[in-house]
This record gives sequence, C-alpha cells and structure tokens, in this order.
Amino acid sequence: MSASRLRASSFAPLLWVGPAMALIALVVLWPVVIMIRTAFQHISPDGFILGWAGWRNFRYLFEEPDLYGILIRTVIWVIVVVAATMLISLAMAQLFNQNFPGRRVARWALIAPWAASVMMTSIVFRWALDPNNGVINVFLHDIGWLARFNTDASDWLGSPGTAFAWMMVVAVFVSIPFATYALLAGLQSIPTDIYEAAKVDGAGAWRTYRTITLPLLRPAFVVALLINVINVFNSFPIIWEMTRGGPGHQTSTTTTFMYQLKQSYIGESAAMSVLNFALVMIVVMLYLRATAKRREDI
Repeated sequence: MSASRLRASSFAPLLWVGPAMALIALVVLWPVVIMIRTAFQHISPDGFILGWAGWRNFRYLFEEPDLYGILIRTVIWVIVVVAATMLISLAMAQLFNQNFPGRRVARWALIAPWAASVMMTSIVFRWALDPNNGVINVFLHDIGWLARFNTDASDWLGSPGTAFAWMMVVAVFVSIPFATYALLAGLQSIPTDIYEAAKVDGAGAWRTYRTITLPLLRPAFVVALLINVINVFNSFPIIWEMTRGGPGHQTSTTTTFMYQLKQSYIGESAAMSVLNFALVMIVVMLYLRATAKRREDI
C-alpha cells in the first residue's frame, strides 16, 4: 500500500466522527467558553461590555444575601424530587412488568406527562391551585376539608412553604415517566432463567428481589438517577411558571436565581451559570467514578 493511500485510510474515520465532533464543539463547548468568558467581564444591563471584571462577579455573587438559602433549597429540591421519583418509578416499573389486563393502555397513559410540555403542565397546576376557582380548592371545599380550617380557599402558591411543596409534586409528576420506562427496560433485560434457577433453589420472593433483581437493575437505576438529578437540578419552567421564584427568592433554586440576576447583572448571572455548571460536572464525575469502580469489581 502506498504512503498516500495509507494516509488517506488513516483519515477516513474522521469522515464519520468529524461531524459529531464539530456539532459537540459548536453546541456544547463553544457556549461553555462564552459562559466562562462572560463571567469575567463587566457588562452593563443593556448588554454592553465595559471591560474586564476579573473575579468581581463571583465576589458579588457570594455576597448575595439570598444565595446560601437558595443553595440549601436547591439541594432539598433535588434530593426530595429525585428520591420520590425513583421510589415511585421503581414501584410502577415493577407493576408494568407484570401481565395484567389493560397493561398496554396503562403504559400509553404514563407517557402523557412526559410527552406534554413541562411549561404547560406547570401552568395547568397553577390554574388548579388558584385560591378562588382552582379545581383543587373547589374539590376540597366540596368535601368540607377547607371548612375544618374555617376558610373558603387556600392560597397554596402564596406561601413559600406550600408553594415549594406543590412545585416538588409537579416535578415528581413530570419526572416519573422517564424513570419508570428506564427501570422497566432494565427489568425486562433480566433473563427469566435466573429467576427460575432461584425458584428451584428455594429462594423466596423478597430474597430473589434483593439478591437478583436489584443488583441486575443497578445499571439502569444509576442511569435514570443521574439523568433525573441533572434534569431536576436544571429545572426552570416549573418554578418560573408557578411562582416566578417568589415571593422574593423564597422558592428560587440556582437556575431561576441565575435568570433573575440576568435581568440586571449579566456578569453575575454568568458567574452563577459557571457555578451551576461546576455542580453538574461534579455529579457527572461521581457517576463516572461509580461506573468505573463497578467495572473493576466485575
């Protein structure tokens, strides 16, 4: 084989991976570079670059009086929503893995919250929680629940505590379909002969589930967990459409707080974006470390 033909064959794989690498560089890497550069610039509220700011934007960010409360609230938001989502999804995946009448229709129905726009779902829940004529208040009034508390309506979204709880309910509602289908795929990939062998050995249902199902389901569970953590952490439409992060910043997470800063302090908002990006990368690195350790154990 001639040298020119050898060089041509060595560059042939670039024809396949080149477009993907260019797309990643354009869609992922370039915005990250712009985000980091913006975090170190002094930018007016109108968007004009006024010079280099150094670490000033980060200093202003960490001097924000609401930041630490927002960080704690974000951690609570992610842990509660993801934990509830994974527990409910695991139960639903077990249910949908069984044979029962109407299983196909039930699976189709589960797709609805996933297929619908998260923003529209949030708006519907906001309407349902309206203190005057929302269907939830109407229902509670009809069953006499509100009368026990000597009130005609409850402003669910007017109080930070109840508003944050309802937003977590909506976040779990829209997160369940993906996690359920991911876990269901993991359950269906487990060979049936393993269960038959366990049954022959006299293993009970709980022992079989604990020693066979859960270990073999772990890869699908970890993937669903990671994607849910990232999605919930970056969740914006639910919080913004239901409360705008208010009153004040009492229902804000780091994502909505970043958007609120952008309206007046673009550089500080970019610094918040860098912080969010760093937190997501930490989660991804923990996932990669966990998967690498599992491969070593295997």
